[in-house]
Amino acid sequence: MRTRTIGNDTVGRVEVGAVGLGLMTFDQTGTQPRQQLLDTVSAALDAGVTLFDTADAYGPGEEKGERAQGENERLVASLLDELGVRDRVFLATKGGHVRTEGGGWATDSSRSHLLAAVDASLERLGVERIDLWQHHRPDPATPYEEVIGTLAEIRDSGKVRMIGLSNANEAQIRAAHAELGDALVSVQNQFSPKFRSSRPEIDVCAELGLAFLPWSPLGGLGDAKDLAAHHPAFARVADDRGVSPQQVALAWELAQSPVVIPIPGAKRASSVTDSAAAAALDLTADELALLDG
Repeated sequence: MRTRTIGNDTVGRVEVGAVGLGLMTFDQTGTQPRQQLLDTVSAALDAGVTLFDTADAYGPGEEKGERAQGENERLVASLLDELGVRDRVFLATKGGHVRTEGGGWATDSSRSHLLAAVDASLERLGVERIDLWQHHRPDPATPYEEVIGTLAEIRDSGKVRMIGLSNANEAQIRAAHAELGDALVSVQNQFSPKFRSSRPEIDVCAELGLAFLPWSPLGGLGDAKDLAAHHPAFARVADDRGVSPQQVALAWELAQSPVVIPIPGAKRASSVTDSAAAAALDLTADELALLDG
């Protein structure tokens, strides 16, 4: 697979597959046998996918409530260990979201919580240093400048190699970059054919030399009726090329900027293989104009 870069001369440059893997939907509640998840991870690596993204708040829903916290990190670590592929993966996680009773979500960006979250992720992932630790989401109860100060502490702790932001706007990205310098390497925001409002953040990342990791990059393409009604251009290009609309969406996102590295989710080997193939799909100027419309 073609690669793209995360990092810089100060913290090191890591070449990762141009398409990553979002792990939020990985679970073992009965619908996903362990072997299926192992096969998905193996297929991803075979296809050249090396950026794996999880978070400390990811985990199955209502039946576990607050106990969902950390479940995905533990599962992912165990899958990588069972396959013996730790050295082939650039593993990213996030902190700042918390799970509540009933499977809900809340935010906590207090200094004490974020510092503890890093330590907890280190333990669950079974690593001495996290490749990429990301602040998950702004917290209305904590001023962003305070969050940035805590991120600077995390940078100085030596417990993380690189720092990223998630769900951050242009001003927040610039403020964090001014304080964190080269330790800040990425921004993870929602971006897809259905959700395009993060285009300005892509431009800021390109300006500052940060990777942009679109989450939910296939939003709006899962349902055939929704695809035909709201995204006919993607369906048309897919039909013309003989590929899936999902591949077209990821190829379109990759064409937005060299800093873009989509992280689609997948629960089956066939899905991750299809997504990975988008890295080799070069869209023409006419096709991009159609999709941009």
